[in-house]
Amino acid sequence: MTADADAGPGTPAAPAPEHPGPTDDQPSDDHFADDHLADEPGADERAADGGDADGRDGAEPGAGGRRRRRWPRRVALTIVVLLVLLVVALAWVGYRAVAATDALQDARSALGRVEQAQGTDRLTALDDAVPALQEAAGRATEQTRDPVWRVAEHAPWLGAQLAAVRAVGESLDQVAADALPTAVGAGDLLAGGGLRTADGRVDVDAIAAVAPGLADGSAAATQAAARVSGVDRDALVGPLADAVGQADDALTELASTLTSAARTTRLLPPMLGADGPRTYLVLALNSAELRAQGGIVGALIELRVDDGRVELVRQVAGRDVPVPRDPVVDLSEGEVAVSGTSLARYVQDASGSPDFPRTAQIARELWAGAGGGEVDGVIATDPTTVRLVLRATGPLEVADGSKVRGSTFLQTSLRDVYLENDDDELADAYFADVAAAVLGAVASGTGDSDALVAAAAQAVDERRVRVWSAHDDEQEVLAGTTVGGAFLSGAAPGAVGVFLDDATTGKLDYDLTADVTVEDLVCTGASPSATVRVDLSYDPPDDVATWRRGVLGIRDDVVPPGWLATRVSVYAPAGAAVAELRQDDAIVGSAAEVAGRDVRTTSVLLAPGESTTIRATVPVVDGRVDVWTTPTLAAPGAVDARCVG
Repeated sequence: MTADADAGPGTPAAPAPEHPGPTDDQPSDDHFADDHLADEPGADERAADGGDADGRDGAEPGAGGRRRRRWPRRVALTIVVLLVLLVVALAWVGYRAVAATDALQDARSALGRVEQAQGTDRLTALDDAVPALQEAAGRATEQTRDPVWRVAEHAPWLGAQLAAVRAVGESLDQVAADALPTAVGAGDLLAGGGLRTADGRVDVDAIAAVAPGLADGSAAATQAAARVSGVDRDALVGPLADAVGQADDALTELASTLTSAARTTRLLPPMLGADGPRTYLVLALNSAELRAQGGIVGALIELRVDDGRVELVRQVAGRDVPVPRDPVVDLSEGEVAVSGTSLARYVQDASGSPDFPRTAQIARELWAGAGGGEVDGVIATDPTTVRLVLRATGPLEVADGSKVRGSTFLQTSLRDVYLENDDDELADAYFADVAAAVLGAVASGTGDSDALVAAAAQAVDERRVRVWSAHDDEQEVLAGTTVGGAFLSGAAPGAVGVFLDDATTGKLDYDLTADVTVEDLVCTGASPSATVRVDLSYDPPDDVATWRRGVLGIRDDVVPPGWLATRVSVYAPAGAAVAELRQDDAIVGSAAEVAGRDVRTTSVLLAPGESTTIRATVPVVDGRVDVWTTPTLAAPGAVDARCVG
């Protein structure tokens, strides 16, 4: 069909122009070409390179060109800003870390002054340290609460350092805020200032009043110590790891102090007769003839306590307690092998068990057999404790009218009295009189209260005082403490025991020096171990061989006059073994088992002026070696060594 056919009927066809011209509404061919060229592939790229669509310089770039020019600039700017922020954040965290470290050092110094104090003086030192510790711990914690700090804790390596600082800071802050305030005032009370009433009684109500606060403080300190102990020091730089270790030691010591104080204030009121009268049997140990607990039982004293008032009922020399034909308790094969049946027949030998609850059980049975009746508890003390108390009370008069003084007590009661009297009964009676005089003075409030409590605290720290209770709830608490002395029955399954018993049956141990130390500590490997070393030296006067038989001993067929025989028993931790026992260069010792513990025992014979060394290889348990040992006149009943790091 043609164009004419499309026209309406009767309408002539209009001729098409050959060269139509532009109109106002129609773009020219040049403009069309420009628009078309702008859509061609590569046009934006060329524009971005600085030329127009025709390849000429100076043309206006399109929208796409403007976006592509600004994108690199924005990325670079963002990176610069982030780097600046990172530098600023690191500087900020570093600044706060330095401030936090300084504050922690101040807090550590405040705790260090507490560590240096001894016994109940630590509670008084805590009172003095509270303001400084609270201020320093608060500063440290404030620095680590910054949100930038918290974010930085997620960074590799750096985060572990910052988290450790925060853990120590918050733990110290918890102690300063929750633990120490509860102890304020308890120091003054337990140091003696408020311990007695006007009539000389022990103020059991005042002790009971501070008990709840100390219990709360103990719990807070224990929680804080556990948190710091849980910090992984292997991930820390050396100086920070050392600082965390120091904080761990300080908090552990603080928690131990508050826990001991809390237990003491919990137990003392009922044990001092707040709920009714109590009767106690006191064993006065004589270190001139050693036994595992510190000496033979030289005298027994019965005490009655009622609402804080202490009364001495009677005293009996150890030799006057009847000796039954058979042991008063069933002894295990191991006990017989180490101590013999005399352990449960002679009251003097009852202290031969390294476990004080066992000693108490035997002593009360022998006491009852002698007509002594039932007791609510058993307490043991040694001559060094008596000397400490005498220094606080001043000179005391004994039954024969003579004076006993702290400066001369040990030599007078453990040496001179035996050489000046031909009758051992008179010597033992003197020892019993002195023990009774000292207890009577303490009961009546004689002497300086602060000094008396300090003496008792030192004796407890050195393991010279032991306590057992016939009341199950009290004994459960005591068994978990060092004063309970439950070496075999619960207090120290991981501890090593080194105990000394005289085998001369004389009174020569006044001149024996026994030093127990730990050496060759190996903390790594499959079987960490250490060496417990026992150095024994015997240095009596030159004329020792001329002394009477009762002092030299009755075994002169085995032990030459003036020589000293000592049985050394080494107990392994529960479930472990003593790998080897050596005396100087020779392997020695016989084996036994007592209460599930491996025991190695050897007898040492020393001539006057001789010395020897016993070494035992023992396992390291939980990174430490705790040694329970016999307290002697000059050495305490505990030694320990810890792995570092």
